[in-house]
Amino acid sequence: MTINRRQLLGASVAATACLAAPRAFAAPLSAAQPRLLPQALNALDKSQSRIVRRDTVGLVDFSGHSREIRFQLVDVASGRISASWLVAHGRGSDPRNRGWVEQFSNRPGSNASSRGSFLIGDTYVGKHGRSRRLIGLEDENNLAFQRAIVIHGANYVDRNMARRHGRIGRSLGCFSVEKSEIGEVLSRLGKGCLLFASK
Repeated sequence: MTINRRQLLGASVAATACLAAPRAFAAPLSAAQPRLLPQALNALDKSQSRIVRRDTVGLVDFSGHSREIRFQLVDVASGRISASWLVAHGRGSDPRNRGWVEQFSNRPGSNASSRGSFLIGDTYVGKHGRSRRLIGLEDENNLAFQRAIVIHGANYVDRNMARRHGRIGRSLGCFSVEKSEIGEVLSRLGKGCLLFASK
């Protein structure tokens, strides 16, 4: 993948962002989102030996408020955002419960979100139902598997809650989505794909 292709994909996302309607709210995409795609494509290049599915990338933009759409699925070939969801961040990243990520951590027990590149792992059924494991690929998230940082559905991630309270709930560092959306998230962002999170 060349630099020119990255630039083309980034421009494509910016140009087509208005065509990709988020599922949870009819709100504009985060202005920072086009900035994350080049970073994610760079991470895709760096992790060639680990990322076996290179057609789809998950992007989580933690620069936005928790009531906003922050988890987006991008088709790498077209650069188009194909799906969007609400996603929680960790309590340790937002200790005052204001809805904003203030810090990241890779430390066990921090209950914080981690940033960087994650390899999407196996699906399993746990206390939150069907979930998907994550393997951190960088120094700042390489304890994700040990910390049990996963993708799962949660009752505290809910569009009605976001409207009523101005924010959704917080996780213990996991990428929690609406329970009604977890099936779609797991089927579309499959094992071997890249999840890239930043701010």
